Amino acid sequence: MSRQRFAIANIAVCFLILTSSAMAQPKQTTESDQRPNFVFFLVDDLGWMDIGANGSSFYETPNIDQLAKDGVRFTQAYAGSPVCSPTRASILTGKNPARINLTQWIGGPGNPDYERNLPLEEVLFPELLQEAGYRNIFLGKWHLNNRQGEGKFWPEKHGFDINVAGHFRGGLYLKNKYFSPWDIPNIENGPTGEYITDRLANEAARFIDQDHDSPFLVYFSFYTVHAPFSAPEALVRKYEDKRVALGLNDEDRFGQMTSSGKTLKYRDKQDHATYAAMVDSMDQAVGRVLASVKAKGIEDNTVVIFFSDNGGLSTSEGTPTANTPLKAGKGWLYEGGIREPAIIKWPGDARPAVSDAVITSMDFYPTILEMAGLPLRPDLHKDGKSLVPILKNQTQTLHDVTYFHYPHRSNQKGSPSSAIRKGDHKLIVFFNDGRRELYNLKQDIGEKENLASKMPALADSLHGDLKTWWKEVDARFPEGFTAD
Repeated sequence: MSRQRFAIANIAVCFLILTSSAMAQPKQTTESDQRPNFVFFLVDDLGWMDIGANGSSFYETPNIDQLAKDGVRFTQAYAGSPVCSPTRASILTGKNPARINLTQWIGGPGNPDYERNLPLEEVLFPELLQEAGYRNIFLGKWHLNNRQGEGKFWPEKHGFDINVAGHFRGGLYLKNKYFSPWDIPNIENGPTGEYITDRLANEAARFIDQDHDSPFLVYFSFYTVHAPFSAPEALVRKYEDKRVALGLNDEDRFGQMTSSGKTLKYRDKQDHATYAAMVDSMDQAVGRVLASVKAKGIEDNTVVIFFSDNGGLSTSEGTPTANTPLKAGKGWLYEGGIREPAIIKWPGDARPAVSDAVITSMDFYPTILEMAGLPLRPDLHKDGKSLVPILKNQTQTLHDVTYFHYPHRSNQKGSPSSAIRKGDHKLIVFFNDGRRELYNLKQDIGEKENLASKMPALADSLHGDLKTWWKEVDARFPEGFTAD
């Protein structure tokens, strides 16, 4: 063999050896590869009873119901507030809204005064994920700054790399409502008549379909099912036909509730066709996003969280939904205003289950940190506790006591009030007349029997705990009310 041929043969052998050796080596995985992706669905104004998994027989939510079967469904999950902006802030900061004085929906009446922009000094959980290498996208309703704060307090300033449709507006109060053209920042108008829920779902799916070199967070914050009520005609007709088929009529649609000596009308039955169509469309969007996760082959490494920012709208503004058996709805500290549908799917770590543990919107912050393998930051998420022990079935109790503070009059006729839940008992203190209402939620989920006069010692004790907490968080009160 010539020297030239011998050299070529040696090169070929060396190449085969090196190639075989490289192929035999397992792929080196980084710490980033092991961290899960997160998909967080936050629905606007969705009531506790607005999904099939929680008992709705009129609304159809097959994708959410399947998520509930695959994950852990919580029956006693609470929003930080009965209105939107405060709860949204509580999720992202891990703090009770009273602690940061963001207690009112931004744009609402200001007695007492409150923060109109989510402070940049607050360290949000997306910021910590971002520092750890996550790529974060925000889609939908932001409503955590006012008009003067546009651009200065948007999601991009709070740990999100991409912002789709997020700005100061809390609803799509335009002539086209949910249909394009929307004429809002951070999203191009679609074809005339494109439904915003569909568009946001497609944007989320497009992001997931990309090749990512790092884990990601998809924070899908729906504009729906908030007013104004509008939905694709075909879906509306579907529920109009269903209402007729079920024989639902106006006679038993509404009920009456009493609060602070006032009698109010509320919706007692779910039969609003347009609202049902909005719920249906939202469920389809959830399905679209989860399908993209599955198609990408990352389902086993993606945590899915589903939640709502406050209770269903049942006492005003068209009263589109019913929270029965819960009392009242959005804008009230009764259960209908703060108890929310909540589901967490954590593949490989949390078995499907139903949990009766009391959890709050502040708990998602430390939960996500722990799931991502990041250190907890109790100095930041001061009012949140990680749900990991519950998800892993290591405990069934997280909070011994929970607090709520909404010192404003709501659009839904709710009175300024504060509440404490300790064990099965819940005390509500109304600031306008000093009235106290005490309920045993285990025996009386509908808060029908006020036990304050029958159990004055317990009412006094809970009121004392509430006063101590007011001082701890420097709670603000409406003019004329003193915490002492």
